[in-house]
Amino acid sequence: MRVVVGITGASGAVYACALLGALHNLNVELEIAVSEMGRRVLSYECSAGLDDLAQWGEVHDNSDLFSVLASGSAKFDAMVIVPCSANTLSALANGLGGSLILRAASVALKERRNLIVVMRETPLNLIIVENMAKLIKAGALILPASPGFYTRPAAVWQLVGGVVGRIIDNLGIEHALGGRWAGGEYDES
Repeated sequence: MRVVVGITGASGAVYACALLGALHNLNVELEIAVSEMGRRVLSYECSAGLDDLAQWGEVHDNSDLFSVLASGSAKFDAMVIVPCSANTLSALANGLGGSLILRAASVALKERRNLIVVMRETPLNLIIVENMAKLIKAGALILPASPGFYTRPAAVWQLVGGVVGRIIDNLGIEHALGGRWAGGEYDES
């Protein structure tokens, strides 16, 4: 499987790093694009840069609309934007494609490929909700970075792993990250 991961300027870069590491460990081919604000948040929150991301996959210049990822003929199976800023959500919902992340997401929608948008924004205003609705109607999955607590997490990494596990579930990939609810009892397997 080949997955494009777009990282934008919302808080929550830890979700992107955890997802990239997990998908890499699952032998998923990764293509990565990072917005300028995404790069800054990644540096601030995770002390990581583009060179660090390169260990997991090919890093593309977000301003390169000549990249293979900008074409509908590019063969990738799915795209995840994690974290997705309200600005990126708005641009995508309104058909803007001025960056590689936006163009690749537009390609995913028009080619009917899996597009997962991981919002990490709160509270939500009506404009954001309406933009989410537009993307859902266009075929995207909105997956808020909203961790569950039924796992009785003892560390932040368990919360992050729960969200990352849900993303990977929605990519249709089998994994052993985090536990699952087993109908009244938590299954740690």
